Amino acid sequence: MSDDRMRGDKLLCQIFKSPRQVGMYLYVDKRRGVAEVPEALLERFGTPVPAMTLILSPQKRLGRAQAVDVMAVIRESGFYLQMPRAKEDYLLDLHVATPKPVSGSDPEFR
Repeated sequence: MSDDRMRGDKLLCQIFKSPRQVGMYLYVDKRRGVAEVPEALLERFGTPVPAMTLILSPQKRLGRAQAVDVMAVIRESGFYLQMPRAKEDYLLDLHVATPKPVSGSDPEFR
């Protein structure tokens, strides 16, 4: 990008959350909006729901990424996609048939 405001050490960032996937967020330059986000990604993401606006700088602390890395990706690609955290094994939904209760009168268990 050749836009002067994208070259500084700060970036006005708009963060959107996905209405379809809990924990999925899209970071973009507020001045450009979602114009550079591929249509296929927006279809999967859903209609972006504004979550917050903040000024990113290399010193800014983010919870799951380094601000300087987020800024670099936005400058390069026009957006940064934060995916939901992976679930721990014990939190995964296991689709296993529910076993029948064991009963002494059940002929299947004699």
